[in-house]
Amino acid sequence: MFNHTNVIDLTHTITNGMPVYPGTSAPRIAQSSTVSQNGFAEKELTLCSHVGTHMDAPAHIINNAETLDALPTATFIGSACLLDVSSASAISLDILKKHERTIAQCDFVIFASGHEKYWGTETYFSPFPVLDKEAATWLTTQKLKGVGIDAISFDTMDASELFIHTILLSHGLVLIENLTNLASITESMFTFAALPLKIHESDGAPVRAIAILP
Repeated sequence: MFNHTNVIDLTHTITNGMPVYPGTSAPRIAQSSTVSQNGFAEKELTLCSHVGTHMDAPAHIINNAETLDALPTATFIGSACLLDVSSASAISLDILKKHERTIAQCDFVIFASGHEKYWGTETYFSPFPVLDKEAATWLTTQKLKGVGIDAISFDTMDASELFIHTILLSHGLVLIENLTNLASITESMFTFAALPLKIHESDGAPVRAIAILP
């Protein structure tokens, strides 16, 4: 049975003025109709495909790769494990190997960098742990659907090229960025779901990400 104690929301609310990746346009939310004036309420939304808690499709980086709307719906839900990497400067293969047996049982690996606590501040764009190339390459050899993190990117903010994105996405994984509330996950294994908006030929899309605890 699902209830408020075992279903955990891992999603930032989309708002005007929310943090976005440098160079990305911020969302604009306007009240276009109201119940008092029009008899119904409706909002007009203007937003890029990679704002807030969102998913990257392979097509985000890889030319002619799959878009989110082309992927099977089962891609977006599965078993997951949470790895605390908040004390690491980088997520190395040695760190992943310590959890190899657990990862082998997972569809998703979720990394808790601890950076979510800086959401809404400039510090959110400061250095956070990311996978190194060896670790990212090893993850592509596992039977994963995707990986997630509570930071704004899988590459460093000063990266001239998105090498880690390229490694992961070129092997068909989906990436979930800007997760939040990971500290509320109290189980080593859980069900993870991140359902993207079904946008035609979408390179990415906002998701409502949740953890369902046993």
